[in-house]
Amino acid sequence: MRTVIVTLLAGTLFGAGLTVGGMTDPARVIGFLDLFGDWDPTLAFVMAGAVAVMVVAWAVQKRLAHPLFAQKFSLPDRTDLDPRLVGGAVLFGVGWGIAGLCPGPGLAALAIAPLPAAIFCAAMLAGMALHRFGFDGD
Repeated sequence: MRTVIVTLLAGTLFGAGLTVGGMTDPARVIGFLDLFGDWDPTLAFVMAGAVAVMVVAWAVQKRLAHPLFAQKFSLPDRTDLDPRLVGGAVLFGVGWGIAGLCPGPGLAALAIAPLPAAIFCAAMLAGMALHRFGFDGD
């Protein structure tokens, strides 16, 4: 039960951060990605804040023997890089650029702009279902 409460609080904090940071506004995201047009640099500050938080988190993690709610840390390493991961990252970036949303902000946007966010979330779930049932290109 404790893990569920912590997970719920972390998800709520994440969604609030996305909303306050403007990541749930597709126009702002697309404006940030429009480097050669009407560029909106505000998300650069959001990303810089996220990097600063992660610098502190990595420093704290190095001093911990294990996470609070797990037996060990599951950290990525260089062997995780493969063509499927790179292809997925490219597909993610293209989708983010077209829709102005990615999964986290898309879900958080359901509370702000339910209809456009629901369309995005339905397409996201369809893609997940296609992958789950073996239609992932393999």
